[in-house]
Amino acid sequence: MSGNVSEGKKGTFAVSLTNYLDSGCIVAGASGLTLWAAEFGLDSFAVGLLGAVSANAFGSAFGALIGGHLADKFGRKFIYTYNMLVYILGVAIIMLAMNFPMLLIGFLVTGLSVGAGVPASWTYISEMADPKTRARNIGISQFAWSCGPAIIFTLGIIVSPLGLLGNRLLFLSLLIVAVVAWALQRRLDESKDWEEEQAKLKQSGAKTAHPFKHAFSNIVNVKSILFLVGVYMFWNLVAGAMGFFMPFVYETVGGLTNTQANLLQAVLWILTAAATYYGFAKFGDRVSHRWLFLAGAAMAVASWIVLTYVGMSWAGLWTFVILWGISAGIGAQAFYALWSTELFPTHYRGGVQGIMFFLVRGSAGIWSMIFPVILANLGFTVAGTIMIILLAISLLIGVAWTPNTRGRTLDEITKERYGNLEAAANQDIA
Repeated sequence: MSGNVSEGKKGTFAVSLTNYLDSGCIVAGASGLTLWAAEFGLDSFAVGLLGAVSANAFGSAFGALIGGHLADKFGRKFIYTYNMLVYILGVAIIMLAMNFPMLLIGFLVTGLSVGAGVPASWTYISEMADPKTRARNIGISQFAWSCGPAIIFTLGIIVSPLGLLGNRLLFLSLLIVAVVAWALQRRLDESKDWEEEQAKLKQSGAKTAHPFKHAFSNIVNVKSILFLVGVYMFWNLVAGAMGFFMPFVYETVGGLTNTQANLLQAVLWILTAAATYYGFAKFGDRVSHRWLFLAGAAMAVASWIVLTYVGMSWAGLWTFVILWGISAGIGAQAFYALWSTELFPTHYRGGVQGIMFFLVRGSAGIWSMIFPVILANLGFTVAGTIMIILLAISLLIGVAWTPNTRGRTLDEITKERYGNLEAAANQDIA
């Protein structure tokens, strides 16, 4: 079953702040790397280490493993009662960092918190939503994620004359929003789906097992994980590299100034936010998921074909920004957030999401170390061609195996997909 409309709206707004804080701290961290490097005399290895433990890579990957399991074992509300306090601690350490170890710890703590919150946030929103508005609610949470870079980018321009102090102020703004988010989230009702599942387990005398036990327990789970990781990981390898390196590519390959590069990124994120709200959130519950996903994925492939083979003339650059910006709003991340909550049973929905998010963000961390090497040694055409191939793989997987979930309750989806397998799994929980 799902929550009522008012509960769903309240939960969606409060939980969506987590997504804003996720993308916001990634952008704030990346935008201040050169300033922190100059302040503490950091070499390239130290800068790479900051990126590796951050919310964009391994920090959030390991956080998701922990948070997903805790959300299943102790409840979605458990995460919202405590996790935001960890985030507040992390950004406070970064804001007040006086040396590199302190900065590194802040990045790591923040990354772990972001990862821990992701499985719980998408799961909670999906479980509390009406089946006919589930995509809309997930879309609103993704809209908040898209707003993070746009807002932090704008604030960054305003405070840029202050140098490193300006970057510290960006983290102060995240800390303030995190306090508001914690105050709202700690008052949320627990997911009714989770409460009902726990009542069943208590009645049967069973206990919630670690998600590793369930993730590969039957062929339905294996197929679901392969599908979702395939759709999201190959797309995220491109998106993750773009989030960290795209201004660098614009400037070094395209010869743009820093201001021009930042302008392109600002427009791109505004288009993504608009497409998420007016595209995915508006039509995700109304139109075929296969055709909507195909539209977004095809535009993503086309954008990189233009950038790679047409070149970085202003016509090519603006075509790329428009195509990618719109595609990112109705593409793989929004659909992954939706499908990953629909395709698994309640008692290990969060835990399996944590495993998949670990794989996706972990691979992005590795690729972020490989991409600049390819760019420097083999050139942009080779790097761009690899990006096109990765996006094409995501497109093919998503279109070929689009699940039939639109407008259906989570219980209906689970019963159809698992049937006797799920009944057997419930008997085996220990």
